[in-house]
Amino acid sequence: MTSVGEIVFGGQLLVAIPLALVAGLISFASPCVLPLVPGYLGYVSAIAGSDAAPASNSGRRRFSGRVVAGVGLFVLGFTVVFVTFGILFGTAGLVLKPYLGIINVVLGIAIVILGLVFIGFFGVFQRTAKLNLTPRLGLVGAPLLGVVFGLGWTPCIGPTLGAIMALSLDAASPWRGALLGLFYCVGLGVPFLLIALGLQWATKSVSFIKRHVRTINIIGGVLLIVIGLLLATGLWNVWMSALQAVIGSYVPSL
Repeated sequence: MTSVGEIVFGGQLLVAIPLALVAGLISFASPCVLPLVPGYLGYVSAIAGSDAAPASNSGRRRFSGRVVAGVGLFVLGFTVVFVTFGILFGTAGLVLKPYLGIINVVLGIAIVILGLVFIGFFGVFQRTAKLNLTPRLGLVGAPLLGVVFGLGWTPCIGPTLGAIMALSLDAASPWRGALLGLFYCVGLGVPFLLIALGLQWATKSVSFIKRHVRTINIIGGVLLIVIGLLLATGLWNVWMSALQAVIGSYVPSL
């Protein structure tokens, strides 16, 4: 039976997990998520049945513990969606393992195109599909809103999410797919929580990201293009096999 350590440090995931985390952060900084953060926090505050406290002398808004809990449940909602995606893609990879060579070429090309979309090319693909649902069930509505976010904003954050799902497919394991989906959600969800906590440095960081969002999109797009090329050319699996060999041959000195 495969241990947790073997799953996490099996070569591929040692690289894929940081990529999933970065992909989540890039998704948060994308033009279709970042400008809506204040609105989401305000909406979660409303459905949680609590208003944010007035701005303090430092200009920050302090959210109640109930609202912070609501934001946590909101993050949990879209985490369920994206982890489920990871499990499905990981399972598909397991079933289609004999054909992963051809599939990786197709996925690699698709990710290169998605990277170009993220940079700003192919404007026709930059539209956002949204589900217009408005849960009004107190804190129970917060995870429902998270599910709506996960499903409705998938076309918008598709470039980065698509790359992580491709890596989940290549991992050919539902557990590894779930793990990649989880770390993607950590990168996407933690900024929401930090802002809800009223941390000044988090608020300043968001302001910085807004000023440099174009640069971040270009960096994110280039990262996607690199991942796509590695998958399409087969270099991803070559490098991961080499990394696996290095890890497998390592013997601790103690």
